[in-house]
Amino acid sequence: MTFDTYRDLLKRLHKVTQKRQRVVLTALSVTSCVIAVRLSGLLQGWELATYDQMIRLRPPEPRDNRIVIITIDDTDLRRVGKYPIPDAELANLLKILQTARAGAIGLDIYRDLPIPPGHQDLLQAYQQNPNLIGITYIADQDNPEVPAPALLKQLNQVGFNNLVHDQDDKVRRGLLYWKSEDKRPARQSFGLVLALKYLQMQGIKPETAADQSGNLQLGSAIFRRYTAHDGAYILSDDGGYQILLNPRGPASSFRQVSLTKVLAGEVPSEVFRDRIVLVGYTAVSVNDFVFTSYSSQLIGSPRPITGVEFHANLISQIVGAAKDGRTLINSWTDPIEWLWIFVWAGVGAGISWQLRSPRWSTLGIAIAGTGLVLIAYGFLIIGWWIPVVPPLVTMTASAIAIIAHIARVQEELQRSKEFLNTIINTIPDPIFVKDRNYRWVVLNEAFSRFLGYPLGELIERSDYDVFSQAEADIFRQQDDNVFRTEQECRNEEAFTDRKGFTHHIETKRSLHKDSAGNCFLVGIIRDITERKRMEDELKRTTAELVQSNAELQRSATQLSHVANHDSLTGLPNRKLFHERLEQAILWAKEKEQLVALLFLDL
Repeated sequence: MTFDTYRDLLKRLHKVTQKRQRVVLTALSVTSCVIAVRLSGLLQGWELATYDQMIRLRPPEPRDNRIVIITIDDTDLRRVGKYPIPDAELANLLKILQTARAGAIGLDIYRDLPIPPGHQDLLQAYQQNPNLIGITYIADQDNPEVPAPALLKQLNQVGFNNLVHDQDDKVRRGLLYWKSEDKRPARQSFGLVLALKYLQMQGIKPETAADQSGNLQLGSAIFRRYTAHDGAYILSDDGGYQILLNPRGPASSFRQVSLTKVLAGEVPSEVFRDRIVLVGYTAVSVNDFVFTSYSSQLIGSPRPITGVEFHANLISQIVGAAKDGRTLINSWTDPIEWLWIFVWAGVGAGISWQLRSPRWSTLGIAIAGTGLVLIAYGFLIIGWWIPVVPPLVTMTASAIAIIAHIARVQEELQRSKEFLNTIINTIPDPIFVKDRNYRWVVLNEAFSRFLGYPLGELIERSDYDVFSQAEADIFRQQDDNVFRTEQECRNEEAFTDRKGFTHHIETKRSLHKDSAGNCFLVGIIRDITERKRMEDELKRTTAELVQSNAELQRSATQLSHVANHDSLTGLPNRKLFHERLEQAILWAKEKEQLVALLFLDL
């Protein structure tokens, strides 16, 4: 590659970069602003609502038959006649589940104090069910501790049931471990203990992930620990070991049987055999409800799920991921999310820059926005929570910024055209003004008369619409040179007008910019046809004089030869001999030399 070729390549690259500079700068500016707004938390509510909507739009999943919920509703409480439900009722239930050989039993009922009658029977049931797990509530800044049943705590058959609520009171994360401030081992959640007990029966034990991240691994599933900026969250509480929830569905997504029917023997024991059985309140009067991503609806009031159903979802997520490879929810790191947001800002700016029309840009943004939502939905299906609202905001804002810029440029362009038009019409010489697309945007009347076309037929047209291919190629080359170098130039050219008459012209081209950055090529034409004719006439006369002089020189040479040479032999004659002899004698005298004459008789 030669130096000139390399230089031209750099100039072309710079030209392309200049054309895209506005798009890139707009995308960068808008992205920076949106990321700053996002980091302030102002978009978190919108992002979480969008995430919930996409969760609800996922295809329904089949029921997880490994989990059965025994519900205690208002009908059961009316039958018993008191709340909380007495120990005797729970003792009878646990004996039935033990006989049915349930795989794991989760008692989602606080029982830190005896509720007579039947307390001793309940303690005996605790001792006879090694697969039974009770609950405790770990004290936090809002609520005091609710202790676990003393015997279950002694048997290490307890899990905490604390939940992590977002600002909108929904629960989108699940706790697996809670590290106390003292040096005791981390405590396990109610759902995790039951899931581990069930998986242990399947030969799956908890491990530390092999990627040295310290995350929990069960089978091939790695439960990545939630951090404060995952997904749409901004500086949220990431205490303990949390994971993003992947709920199986709305309320009633698991098989449920009532306590009354179980105690009455109306439920076959096969329903509970080798399954995870959860026991909890579903009575409206108890008010043990949790709002999740499935709770909100486009129409109507939110529909929460019961607390026991929430634990069923968490258990199903853990067991399903470990045994079936069910998808876990993951999110990108912040730099990747920022790049994703910038890409869509560039898409919005690029669409408006290319279409250059508010109406078509709006349509293009709508199509691109639909594509963005579909892409995000597809990613969520395979377990990735990627940003939707920030890219939509940046794409729309970038498009609006570019549309506003184009409107300003066009307004300034129109003012520049009007200004140039008022000036060039006062000049008698033909003048044209071209834009970067090599189209005539402003012409004076002299130019129109010079070409022989009405002014209206020339505006917004190019050289190729009027001149021959060869002439237009020359004009385009000269125009391109001025746009590329931004240097003024003068050229002598020729063109044929509408009547077929060829003019010789001298064109001065220069580049001008207005305040909006619009570039114009201004050309001033002088008709030098008469001057060229006179120059050609002078050249022709000069050539004729040179030819005549040469002929005279040849004639003089011939006459001299005839006068000094014999016509027959062509040898020098006496006249030439005498002249040469006199010249030699004269030279000898001046130089004081001798002259010898040699005579040969031929």
